[in-house]
Amino acid sequence: MTKILPTIKNALDLHPMSLDQLEQVADEIRDTLCNLLRIRAAHFASNLGVVELTLALHSTFDFLQDRLIWDTGHQVYPQKLVTGRYDEFQTIRTRGGLMGYPNPAESDYDLFMTGHAGSSVSTAVGLRSGDDLMGRDNYTVAVIGDGAFPSGIVFEAINNASELKSKMLVVLNDNEMSICPRVGGVASYLDKLRTNRVYSGVKSEVVSMLNKVPVLGDPTERLLFQIKEGVKAGLHGGMMFEEFGFKYFGPIDGHDIGVMKKYLKMVREVDGPVLLHVITKKGHGFQPAAEDPVFFHTPPTFDMSDEGDAVVNGGASSKAYTNYARDAIADQMRHNDKVTVITAAMCQGNKLEPVREEFPDRFFDVGICESHAVAFAGGQAKVGLRPIVDIYSTFLQRSYDQIFQEVCLQGLPVTFMLDRGGLTATDGPTHHGTFDYSYLRAFPNMVVMAPGDANDLGAMLDFSLSHDVACSIRYPKLAAEEISRELQPIELGKSETLSEGSDGAIVCIGTPLKDCLDAAAQLATEGINVSVINARFVKPIDADMVKRCLTEFDFVVTVEEAMLMGGFGSAFLEEANNQRLSTVNVHRIGIPDEFVHHAQRHEVLADLKLDAAGVASVCRDAIALSTETAKVDPVA
Repeated sequence: MTKILPTIKNALDLHPMSLDQLEQVADEIRDTLCNLLRIRAAHFASNLGVVELTLALHSTFDFLQDRLIWDTGHQVYPQKLVTGRYDEFQTIRTRGGLMGYPNPAESDYDLFMTGHAGSSVSTAVGLRSGDDLMGRDNYTVAVIGDGAFPSGIVFEAINNASELKSKMLVVLNDNEMSICPRVGGVASYLDKLRTNRVYSGVKSEVVSMLNKVPVLGDPTERLLFQIKEGVKAGLHGGMMFEEFGFKYFGPIDGHDIGVMKKYLKMVREVDGPVLLHVITKKGHGFQPAAEDPVFFHTPPTFDMSDEGDAVVNGGASSKAYTNYARDAIADQMRHNDKVTVITAAMCQGNKLEPVREEFPDRFFDVGICESHAVAFAGGQAKVGLRPIVDIYSTFLQRSYDQIFQEVCLQGLPVTFMLDRGGLTATDGPTHHGTFDYSYLRAFPNMVVMAPGDANDLGAMLDFSLSHDVACSIRYPKLAAEEISRELQPIELGKSETLSEGSDGAIVCIGTPLKDCLDAAAQLATEGINVSVINARFVKPIDADMVKRCLTEFDFVVTVEEAMLMGGFGSAFLEEANNQRLSTVNVHRIGIPDEFVHHAQRHEVLADLKLDAAGVASVCRDAIALSTETAKVDPVA
């Protein structure tokens, strides 16, 4: 059988295809996704789940004229394959290759980089409003998952859309999952819509009759929809979505391309906003992923056994910082019944399943609702609990105002555990956790820490849970280092010196510490002896350490896996200014004022001089510059 997928150069090529051809393309997309996972870790189960939905949308609409926004865009791989990027697809998530999320620089089909959940409906309402004002006669579609749907911003957007009354479509992709099983009242409501026996039976009859209607728009088909709407109203009162001003259709089978195309053509003719409820299954078409969509969300590379099982490549890896954090949280909860843990649909990502099982009454998964998670934690802290908010650094940004208003302004002792701190490599700019030093240290009543190795992490959590204001602890998605040394206790605003040298100082915050020690070792072989300092605190910074560095050493290099603007290096310079110390020989290594593209971690670190070789080269340049300065100004 001749393959179709490699011949598709534009999604318009899907429009004349028969249903059999579209189903063949679906099979070929799945094969392509499975082949990708043989060579590279990538988002998998979510993409398998939207293959037919992608084909139905792109074979019904022209999204070079119409608008399509994918919420949490890691499910955009099938779209990339049918919009002219098939030949490049094997480069996805590699340096210079395709991004694992929508990317407007790649294609006109990708309107926004979408890496955080919940914003698609708001963006789509804005697109629809703008096109209306510009007089464009096109259509707008947002695809959002049931896990993201409870996000507060979604309901803000729905409220706005019902007021504007413009024609647009929200596709609710209901697969009973976010990354982890979803939680809360909205999930329960969707379950009722999906599982009501009377309604399901009527739905099946309607689908059966629709398949017999040859001409879309026929009065008989319209009558069937009216009957279906009446049945829904009788079963579920006014319907939540209808009360918000949306016409509701569904649930329908999200893996039946023919049925979806009929519904999509129908709803396009409806005046005002429409919500189409589509039922899909993550991992559909690949049995191991369908049975375990959590593991196969972003699995390691695998091969297929003769029996059709996925065999994961590679052996056991070293214990990750995430696991150290999980174990430290569990230990605190065993010894203090006031400690709680709160996560935002990232139980699996943060490896918290054992904590959930051991302490179900003190474990709270609030869904993809980070703003609520932080305000919720503020409430718990106010009544005497010691909540730990365990969220990825990049996702905590969504709760910025709640950190300010409900935690710091109130002086409440909430602990923030920021997983995925620093560069997340192939996930790219939507997921790099590089802004937290800058956005957290501006708040009064906030302590900002970062462990230099695994030993620091548990000690920092212990310190935080005994401190009287909010504390943040950020750590990366990496195998954890354990640096051999005599451990010094965590004291507020105190650094530790790991090696002594007289020529200069490397002051590191966080997990680049091992590279800094390696750089110092390399420099020592060249006769350059530098001190290496584990800063531990971004705020309050160790004022005595800053003074010592600027009065005893010829140069200082600060190192952080974070934005230079407003980050640790900035804090160092600010403290030097407070003490009226010269900073002419301070050199900062970190992330400049730009978004970092996806690549392998070692490639990104090398580009930014954040690896051992880069740190050593900056030290060499610094000592050369200090020597030149001394020649020009001997008094200095």
